[in-house]
Amino acid sequence: MNILSEPSPVLLVHSDDSVVIAMTPITAGMSVIIDGETIIARQDIPQGHKLARRSVANGAPVLRYGFPFGVATMAIEPGDHVHSHNVHTALGTGDAYRFSPPEADAPAHGSDRSFMGYVRDDGSVGTRNEIWIIPTVGCVGRTAERLAAKAGLSLPAGIGGIHAFPHPLGCSQLSDDLEGTTGILAALAQHPNAGGVLLLGLGCESNQMALMLERIPPERRTRIRTLGAQASTDEMAEGLAAIAELTAIAERDERQAVPLSALRLGVKCGGSDGLSGLTANPLIGRMADAVGEAGGSVLLTEIPEIFGAERILMDRCADEATFDALVGLVRGFKDYFVAHGEPVSENPSPGNIRGGITTLEEKSLGAVQKAGHVPVTDVLPYAGRASRTGLTVLEGPGNDAVSTTALAAAGATLTLFSTGRGTPLGSPIPTVKIASNSALAAAKPGWIDFDAGTVLAKGMDAAAQDLLDTVIAIASGRPARNEVNEERSIAIWKRGVTL
Repeated sequence: MNILSEPSPVLLVHSDDSVVIAMTPITAGMSVIIDGETIIARQDIPQGHKLARRSVANGAPVLRYGFPFGVATMAIEPGDHVHSHNVHTALGTGDAYRFSPPEADAPAHGSDRSFMGYVRDDGSVGTRNEIWIIPTVGCVGRTAERLAAKAGLSLPAGIGGIHAFPHPLGCSQLSDDLEGTTGILAALAQHPNAGGVLLLGLGCESNQMALMLERIPPERRTRIRTLGAQASTDEMAEGLAAIAELTAIAERDERQAVPLSALRLGVKCGGSDGLSGLTANPLIGRMADAVGEAGGSVLLTEIPEIFGAERILMDRCADEATFDALVGLVRGFKDYFVAHGEPVSENPSPGNIRGGITTLEEKSLGAVQKAGHVPVTDVLPYAGRASRTGLTVLEGPGNDAVSTTALAAAGATLTLFSTGRGTPLGSPIPTVKIASNSALAAAKPGWIDFDAGTVLAKGMDAAAQDLLDTVIAIASGRPARNEVNEERSIAIWKRGVTL
């Protein structure tokens, strides 16, 4: 990526690209210099949008990041505004993939950085020490919130908070739909950020407590208490007593220095703009590389948002079995779209388009940069839990609330979330918002944890060092903005029939 040392109105990402990115608004008639050649803008180009640097014939591929992100729907001339009016997606469902063994990686140099975390009995490491109340069914969601509020009035030292995670599901679900709800909630119940968990049930729901407990290893059950509201004479009193038992256990836990390899890093983007793939996502990729090279785990989901860029990840699969699993996951998700009568290219969103993203391929090429260069070592179904170092690709949609929940359930203990449009949304874990542009960071300081727009002023290396310092500080206990704002919730992927 050609991040210039001096301010420039445009940015050339790759030498093969058909386009450059407007770093500031460009007016029609304005001259810009690209690789020593002067090009005159033929139309106004908003910030983050694309300007053609070379001619592209009607029907020919248009390149960004060195890869095609669509085909021209008319002849494009140098200086033209390149967007949805003259470029269309080329995505389909008939892609052929072939495994090629990856080239030998350079030895991981590791990292001498560390953070202060909570080491659990199963070897996992939490970035928080909290009490979580997880309802099995939506009917007791409000009861869970009341318990959290009352118990939180007398918070013991060493406990970061008592949090309820209500949701509307768990009743009248069938088959795979019920399986997803049970799996996500059981996975959250064994999360290392939870020093103790109260599973709160009703009694008559489809998602029976016993189904969840079967999925939780014995070493985690010592920090779990259960309560069935229908069988209780006073669910509030019994719930508070159970929480008191859990806090007595958890308040003995103390932070200790652990290597960066102990971090499980979720990576996510939402509300992307034309700069997301130039600043925030590559910066997150640097964090993924730091954790991966140290021997840690990185988790990536949002499968529809790798469509068109999936080969980049497939080329990094550690072995053929992982490659086959990733191919199956991508094809299965495309089939899911088709089965519901939707095109696989039903993206980007209106906000993405306003920000300068033209096709899903373009969005995906920017989005996969969040994974850095970490080898793909595992592919998991929805509600799966990560168990390997390297990059794990997790089944899940692009929806912000659903995907951040899936990352947390899979074991991420901190998620880096890039955004070009801004959102207050948070998940059960620290959800660190990284603005792709400085204007957003300045406009929404209550939402944003880090300004990736500094990449354009100080360079990627310096910004990456600043972000790593921020990640370590938050992993060690400094509240992320979502925690300060009490933006902590879950959402479960609803895919099947409700009775």
